[in-house]
Amino acid sequence: MNHLLAINWGEVGIKAAQFILSFSILIVLHEFGHYITAKWFKCRVEKFYLFFNPWFSLWKKKKGETEYGLGWIPLGGYVKISGMIDESMDKEAMKKPPEPYEFRSKPAWQRLIIMLAGIIVNVILAIVIFIFILWIWGDKYVPHSSLKYGVYADSLGRSIGMKDGDIVIAVGGKPVEKAGTVGAEIASREAESITVDRSGEKIELKIPAGFIRKLNSNRMGGFSYNRYPLIVDSILEKARISNGTLQKGDKLIGFNDKHVEYNTDIFRDLEDYKDSTAVFTLLRNEKDTVKAEIYFDKKARNFVYFKSMEDLFGTKHISYSFIESIPAGFNRCWQTLGRYMTGLRQLFTGKVNPNDSVGSVLSIGGIYPGIWDWQIFWTLTAIFSIILAFMNILPIPGLDGGHALFTLVEMITGRKPSDKFLEYAQIVGMVLLLGLMAYALGLDIWRIFK
Repeated sequence: MNHLLAINWGEVGIKAAQFILSFSILIVLHEFGHYITAKWFKCRVEKFYLFFNPWFSLWKKKKGETEYGLGWIPLGGYVKISGMIDESMDKEAMKKPPEPYEFRSKPAWQRLIIMLAGIIVNVILAIVIFIFILWIWGDKYVPHSSLKYGVYADSLGRSIGMKDGDIVIAVGGKPVEKAGTVGAEIASREAESITVDRSGEKIELKIPAGFIRKLNSNRMGGFSYNRYPLIVDSILEKARISNGTLQKGDKLIGFNDKHVEYNTDIFRDLEDYKDSTAVFTLLRNEKDTVKAEIYFDKKARNFVYFKSMEDLFGTKHISYSFIESIPAGFNRCWQTLGRYMTGLRQLFTGKVNPNDSVGSVLSIGGIYPGIWDWQIFWTLTAIFSIILAFMNILPIPGLDGGHALFTLVEMITGRKPSDKFLEYAQIVGMVLLLGLMAYALGLDIWRIFK
């Protein structure tokens, strides 16, 4: 109960709103791909639904031959096309002779286009979003070369020979460009070594087998953390300060009886100060030492904010014209897909533990920030759009890729699978998908209570 009370439900609500909006956009456009091509080839579309609606719908309206509606289970959506064996499992309709407007009466090449249309729309959507992100916001990041204070090496970093103060300059021989990407670069490129600058000496550290699995288990944490001094940037009115003062520009040099030089000297201690007071020792104007007692509330917040890496080290901003953003958007899309495929391959080859990496809608929703940021929102929407496209093209019965596979076999062999076979394949696919969803949801619930 205490764990649930400690959750910031305001942030949870913002995350949930972003998740629902993002995936509603993806689902509607994916299903619209099936819908518009079905109509193009003169198939009858009986239903177009956002979310699933077993037993009842939150909203529905029939226009023409199609019922449009909103379901109550936010795990996807569907378009019901007459004469198609899908998740509706309408066996009675399949017993009747095929009608000209039914999916099953159309040529194989038309059925293939209808099946792949949702995937194609998701790919196009991801590319378009990336293009507009780069055109509107460009690319902004802290150059890795600016991190002059090096890293704090945590247990996993020390296991490969890293030391505090090391500056990582290359992963697998490739120079690191953006701050905060070393762990992700090691995992996605499956690097066998990193190069560090240690007091002016370049040292290559080998990455042993099993390291990437441990890195993924820690969700890129427990490896290394960028160090920087803690300089007061702002003090909110909620801050409770006694026996001293704080000013913008003060540098934190002590926390209770502990000497502080960098953020990593105290960043793991703060959770221990819920509903208590700590003594800050600060350097003011580079010469005066002052102290202040700061109260931490029950959520370990003190409402004193220090300068970020962006403030301290500056950022590099790359602007794109609309024309320049087009090839850059394509590249960003394929890079995203490549990283995702690498992650899947690692999952199936044992380099990633499924218990650490598989997640349900709870994990996905948790990725969104606790504040509404349109750039992050559209970036995540684009990422999930290309992932949704890839997942749907997998040749698994019940997914678009499974339907497309059977259609391709028909086009090559000239023999159409029987309706009974397609029914059984659909059932098997649905059981597999529902089982995977239940497994992922169970993992997320276990993680919450853990």
